[in-house]
Parts: sequence; structure tokens; C-alpha cells
Amino acid sequence: MSNVDGAVSIPPLAFRGRVTQARVVLSEWTKLWSLRSTRWSLFAAVLMTIAFPLLFAVVTSSRWGSMRPEERAHRHPLDIALAGVNVSQLAIAVLGVLVITGEYSTGMIRATMIAVPKRLPVLWAKLSVYAVVSFLLMVPSVLIAFFASQAILSRHHILQISLSHAGVTRSVLGSAVYLMLIGIFALAIGAILRNTAGGIATFAGIFFVIPPLMNILPTNWNNAITPYLPSEAGRQLFSLTRGSHALSPAAGGALFAGYCVLAIAIAAVLLVLRDT
Repeated sequence: MSNVDGAVSIPPLAFRGRVTQARVVLSEWTKLWSLRSTRWSLFAAVLMTIAFPLLFAVVTSSRWGSMRPEERAHRHPLDIALAGVNVSQLAIAVLGVLVITGEYSTGMIRATMIAVPKRLPVLWAKLSVYAVVSFLLMVPSVLIAFFASQAILSRHHILQISLSHAGVTRSVLGSAVYLMLIGIFALAIGAILRNTAGGIATFAGIFFVIPPLMNILPTNWNNAITPYLPSEAGRQLFSLTRGSHALSPAAGGALFAGYCVLAIAIAAVLLVLRDT
């Protein structure tokens, strides 16, 4: 074997920049949009937000004349317009988990943390980028779902509402805020667990498993606990009416935001304490 006599010299970079929060945000945006899973997940969220209300509106409009009075009572036009939110939240949550666990599964997180040694700017950037992207996509989606479903239901005067009716604008825009918070909460869960399957399973357990299980409890326990679950508190953001035991939209939204802040705080502490 021959020894290399001279060391290879690496020319200095023509430009050296500081690590700023704005640059970290730009890098996270680049990573988010360059992934194929991002486009598919967001497309699925937009599609379900719009398609389900259209489907329910068509079914309701065609069957309205043959429905019993008790069936008609449960077909509120705003519930039809926002029916897709209950489904699209899963696509938003899955992508939220993937935004950070994808880097852990590929090992790219090491390069990210080397580039941003302070670590926390990475978490803030991921949260802010995903929150803005999800909100800006969901606002037009819920508005399209609202106006399109109203157009389909136009034959039935009793099913007509407008954004000027009390609480309707708050509910429609509140559904977009809810989906944005869902993404933030799911991303924080992903940052805590650092595992895609575990993050998605945890989110599904909190939002789809625990609430139905509350029904096995005594009624007074159920009424006392259920309104404070993340899923039920968050739903008040886009609920036009509420039950006797439910929180108000402001209280429910504030509580759900508080759950998001708590999850983010835990994720931030663990991100600083862990090796990667």
C-alpha cells in the first residue's frame, strides 16, 4: 500500500451564512414540499374535505322527500358541509407525524441536527411550516365544501344557510383551524415518539379509540370527562350547536390549543435531552 504524501486541501466556501430561524424555515419548507408523501397526503385531505360533503348532500337531497321527521332533524346543512373534516383529519395527522418521524427512519435527522446544532429551531420551523401549509389549504377546501353542498341542497329551502347566519362563519373557519391544530398535535406526537407507526397509533388511540370507550363509563362520569378530551374539545371549534355538557367553542378551542402546547413542550424538552 502506498501512503498519501500530501493532504487534500478543501477550498473555502465562497459564502458562509449564519444559521437563522428564517433559513431553517426555508429548509424545512424545501424538505416538506420535495416529498411525494406530502403531495399525496395533502391531496387526500383536500379531496375528502370536499368530496364527503358533496356525497352527503346528493344523498340527502335525493332522499329528503322520503325521510322520516326524525331523520330530517339530524340532517343539519352545516353538518353536511363539514362532514369531510372528520375524515380528512386523519390524512392531516398522518402527514404531521411523517414530517418528523420520516427523518428519524431514514437517518436524515442526524444531518439536520448537525446543520442546526441548537435543535429547537428545527422543531419551531417544522411546526410553523406545516401549520401554515395545512391552514392555507384547508380554508379554501372547507369554503368550497360549504358552497358546493349548499348548491346541491338548493331545492330544499329548509336546508339553506349562509355565512351570515349566527355562528356559521365561525364554524366553517373553525374547522380549518381545527385541522391545523390536528397537524400540530400529530407532529408533536411524532417528535415525542420518533416512530411513524407509534405516532399514528397514538393519535388514532386518542382521537378514535378513547372517545367511544367513554360510553362504557357511568353516564355522570362520561359527561364529566368526555368534554375535556382533545377530540371533543377541538370539535367545538366547528360545532354550530353544543350539548348541555359540552364546552363552548372558545373554551373548547383554548383547551385543544393547550393540549397542543403541552405536546410541543414535551417534544421540545425531549429533543434537547436526547442524543438525536
